[in-house]
Amino acid sequence: MTQKSRTLFLACAFALFSTACGNVDLTAPKAETQNAPVPLKSAPEDITIAAVGDIMMGSTSINDSFLPPNDGRDMLKEVTPILSAADIAFGNLEGPMLDGGISEKCPPIAPPKPGEEPKPVRCFAFRVPTRYGKYLKDAGFDVLSLANNHASDFGEQGRISTRKVLDDLGIKHAGSDREKFSTAYLGVGGKKVAVVAFAHNAIVPNVNEVDAAKQLVAAAKKKADIVIVSFHGGAEGEAAQNVPRQTEIFVGEKRGYLPLFAHSVIDAGADLVLGHGPHVLRGMEIYKDRLIAYSMGNFATYGMFNLKGAQGISAIFQITLEPSGKFASGKIVPVKQIGRGGPALDDTGAAIKKLRQLSTADFGASAPKISEDGTIQPR
Repeated sequence: MTQKSRTLFLACAFALFSTACGNVDLTAPKAETQNAPVPLKSAPEDITIAAVGDIMMGSTSINDSFLPPNDGRDMLKEVTPILSAADIAFGNLEGPMLDGGISEKCPPIAPPKPGEEPKPVRCFAFRVPTRYGKYLKDAGFDVLSLANNHASDFGEQGRISTRKVLDDLGIKHAGSDREKFSTAYLGVGGKKVAVVAFAHNAIVPNVNEVDAAKQLVAAAKKKADIVIVSFHGGAEGEAAQNVPRQTEIFVGEKRGYLPLFAHSVIDAGADLVLGHGPHVLRGMEIYKDRLIAYSMGNFATYGMFNLKGAQGISAIFQITLEPSGKFASGKIVPVKQIGRGGPALDDTGAAIKKLRQLSTADFGASAPKISEDGTIQPR
């Protein structure tokens, strides 16, 4: 029995002792998270997922000025009740967790000579301190994707260090290479859940290799009751909010024909597809009763990301799956990043409005129904 399942069991036991169990919502969160917007289970065997996009809580790849206040301890506190209330909390860890090392992307820069102006530094390599792993654990994350274009910023040393940090904390991970670490398995309420992660480089399972992706998902489906696919793909930035029906090219890289990829992995057995990479929200689609979120945006990124406009709008995607894997319902919890980064709940509902507009524009009748309060339902 997982810690989250144990908590639910004890809550029910208390309810039976104190009042009629039939009048108690057995899926309600713990007392300290009572006000958190949690998608209700229509049946006890349903599975709830809280999914978010890119996470990069601060980087030492240039210097320590790119670390958040209070060393990041407070960055995830506001969203922790929502993440920890789900059966599975998922996110994309954008960058290795490593202390030390040298990145080929950012060779050491000699200090300026006396009288010289410092040269501007443009380094798009991330290195998150290993001590920040505890903040992810404390926030409730159960599984993270390591398949993205920054996971190898510090080479194999960075990938090994990241896996060790997460393994030591008991956080599952998927996609740090094409073979041994492509898929993570979790147990939830007697069900086995697989998470398979893809990106657009040669080290990890590749979003451009659709036939290979189908084989990987089919293999996971033989071992698990539910299969969740994560992908890091698509162009980036304000101009990349819509999902094209073609292979996306960005900075000379093929970044996936994403509707083809998403439909293909569902055909192969995937029950939920979660996208990230464009650094903006993208629309959602229902295909064969399965939900596809094409991009969940920036979630907790500090210091080295552009968070202006659409790139600062984010969300927590609360998703409920039936035991068969069919999409049952969901909820969009609007989030924004403020200052140099870090998630804060957004009472303006900007993410809800954005996702309604993008989903309808890109997917029409196959888009889910999104209410003004953020409730997501199949049409």
